[in-house]
Amino acid sequence: MLPLDLLVPRLTKIAAALDRFSERSGRLVAWLILAMTLLVAYDVAMRYLFHKGSVALQELEWHLFALLFLLGAAYTLKHDAHVRVELIYHRLSARGRAWVDLLGTLLFLLPFCLLIIYSSWPFVANAFNFAESSPDPGGLPHRWLLKAAIPLGFGLLLLQGIALALKNLAFLLQAPPHPKEPR
Repeated sequence: MLPLDLLVPRLTKIAAALDRFSERSGRLVAWLILAMTLLVAYDVAMRYLFHKGSVALQELEWHLFALLFLLGAAYTLKHDAHVRVELIYHRLSARGRAWVDLLGTLLFLLPFCLLIIYSSWPFVANAFNFAESSPDPGGLPHRWLLKAAIPLGFGLLLLQGIALALKNLAFLLQAPPHPKEPR
């Protein structure tokens, strides 16, 4: 077992690498917002100005929206922008918040991500094996690609959850501040 003076920097280094990965993937996924905005503007213009709609375009809008949320969840977690009930959380000390985040991550976030990844594989494989496509005429083919984003998105979220757990663990392993120091 490593002594704390060696363990904490290693945990912090691993967490920082995972954070960088989430940051890069999140910034890449953010481009979907631009693509989706342009696509929606084009679709609306075509429907209302030229009276020509497209099922494929509408489905692509939904798919981009789904990808944005699935693949952007890790980035959102990294920036602490997820919705949560904060009745007590902000009243806690920094160490109290670290405990809540660590336990919440270990007991809820990581197991939930693993459950979704595990349970979504048959869903994706089934869509791939049957070459699932849109049931609507003129819809998009290869629906398995969108469904494959489910385990991918939760895999990214799992990695960021590990980073969050490591950061909180490293913080908690450090010597507590002197009682007279501000929190």
